[in-house]
Amino acid sequence: MSAAEKQDNRGTSNPARIKICGLRDAATIREMNGLPFDEIGFVFAPSKRQVSPELAGTLIEETRKLRAQSGLAPSTVGVFVNPSLQELQSVLASAPLDVVQLHGEESPELCAQVKEALNVQVWKVFSVKDTDGDVSSGASRLEAYAGVVDGFLIDTAGGGTGQTFAWHVIDRYMEAAAAIGVPLYVAGGLHPDNVADLVNQYAPSGVDVSSGVETDGLKDIHKIRLFVERVRSV
Repeated sequence: MSAAEKQDNRGTSNPARIKICGLRDAATIREMNGLPFDEIGFVFAPSKRQVSPELAGTLIEETRKLRAQSGLAPSTVGVFVNPSLQELQSVLASAPLDVVQLHGEESPELCAQVKEALNVQVWKVFSVKDTDGDVSSGASRLEAYAGVVDGFLIDTAGGGTGQTFAWHVIDRYMEAAAAIGVPLYVAGGLHPDNVADLVNQYAPSGVDVSSGVETDGLKDIHKIRLFVERVRSV
């Protein structure tokens, strides 16, 4: 499928969505006001970008004040790895997220329980390894989650590495996600200098960036603005 055909399938009025992940301070969030992005991510899994539920609650309040170019506030996404339902309930009591993003070995059954119990969207993340010889079997992992998740995200194995994976596998994952009827986001080593190529070649539903818009481990508003500009220029 050509890039033009992919754009047609996604819809010219629906450009790639943009998620900026790993936010940890209110000042940067306030500086993002007016930018045409769609989601802000907060990391609750062990990471140098991890935030406490209490801090996330404060940052979510700041996020609710933002207005993207659409006039709407971005959605808030929490990143977790193999959480229990009880852990999620505890976090959301302080941090009222819109989306729970699951990066571990979470089962379709847990995803369904989270959606029903917490009334949030659920995104499931799959790691892509360059050594995976059978790409189709990797994409087929999505099928088990049909009807129980609201989105998929594919990332470099390990997550948060700042490294890309072999992009040629994206097509198979996009086909699998489209068959289920949910969006597919791409993460892993994206930054202002390569994201336009990705969007132009593969037209994913969305892109997710964290370390690629940082300087010395801190979010850099100039890189965030440039990243958003590059995506929207395609």
